[in-house]
Amino acid sequence: MTILDAQNDLPAFRQAIRDWLAEVVPPDWKARMARADNDEFIAFQRWWMAERSKVGLAIPHWPVEYGGAGLTLRHLIVIADEMARADAPQARMFTISLIHLPGTLFPHGTEAQKRRYLAGVAKGDVWCQGFSEPNSGSDLASLRTRAVRDGDHYVINGQKIWSSYSMYADRCILLTRTDPDAQKHRGITYFIMDMRSPGVEVRPIRQANGRSEFGEMFLTNVRIPAEDMIGRENNGWRVAQATLASERGVIAFEGAERQRYEVETFYRKALESDAAWLHDDQLRREFMSFLAEMQAGRRLLRRVLAESETPEASASVLPSIVKLSATVLRQRICSFMTRIAGVEGQEFAMLAEEPFGSPMFDFLSAFSGTIAGGTNEIQRNIVAERGLGMPRI
Repeated sequence: MTILDAQNDLPAFRQAIRDWLAEVVPPDWKARMARADNDEFIAFQRWWMAERSKVGLAIPHWPVEYGGAGLTLRHLIVIADEMARADAPQARMFTISLIHLPGTLFPHGTEAQKRRYLAGVAKGDVWCQGFSEPNSGSDLASLRTRAVRDGDHYVINGQKIWSSYSMYADRCILLTRTDPDAQKHRGITYFIMDMRSPGVEVRPIRQANGRSEFGEMFLTNVRIPAEDMIGRENNGWRVAQATLASERGVIAFEGAERQRYEVETFYRKALESDAAWLHDDQLRREFMSFLAEMQAGRRLLRRVLAESETPEASASVLPSIVKLSATVLRQRICSFMTRIAGVEGQEFAMLAEEPFGSPMFDFLSAFSGTIAGGTNEIQRNIVAERGLGMPRI
């Protein structure tokens, strides 16, 4: 029996995934990736995607007619939980390919676009996102990258920033301004861009934690066929809402479960070694407050998942609340780990084998969470205006 053969029996489905992970995940993968260069990292990500494809776990949530297994949200939760439990590799390089692309094309793409572009994802196509710009990150609707119609093409000029793995991407989902005189939300058009097109330049951005996951894109007279427009001209803001909405739910759930297992493993080892911080009343109180907040966040995430299948989901502020609380909590946890580690905690490793094995790396990395996926300042505005009914200033 294969994993997908067990999909009608959730306990059996869970056990099949657990058995597969025990068989296929290399026990030394973290140690290997900690020493890996970019080429080795890319090769490993592609290998992991290929392994998932072999057993139907690359795009399990997609409809059958587009190569998926048509699995339900309950199945996706089981998959995410078992991936977290096994501390399996994450398909980070394929996040846009697996989540944002289908979240956009299924409701707004043409049948030709779906047939042309979705099939490549399970085979390893990498997509990136061209949304944020140097002067329009928090206020995405103020973007300035221009698209001008020229026959059966659009000519693109502009700049994008903070595009994850764009230096390795095959294609990009891109927001542009096609009507500079319209109200800023109404003059935006959404495109698919081939990253190998003449005029596309990507420069990696080195982060404070030493990684270079993000790229800055410079677009100079890039020609995009009109058939690669998603939705109608000047209606891109509406399409973009589908892209942004696809971020909610299972990604956050898996992240929360991974953190849960990390913290539990750390605490168990601290008890076994009788760690010094356990004898400090204030540090113990601080750690226990993390545990309580973490469990509350997990409960809240389950409400978000349940709500995601209802008509009210699009107007909910729960995802913003979850994002706010989870990212701030992560910073506090990583600050705690850095402080109790002392001088040894300053040692830097890109990917530690043990949970919180490189506290300074985790601490520096935690700050990106308050920016990615909509800054926390924007999330607070959403909660204030949509949730509390406060006036816009």
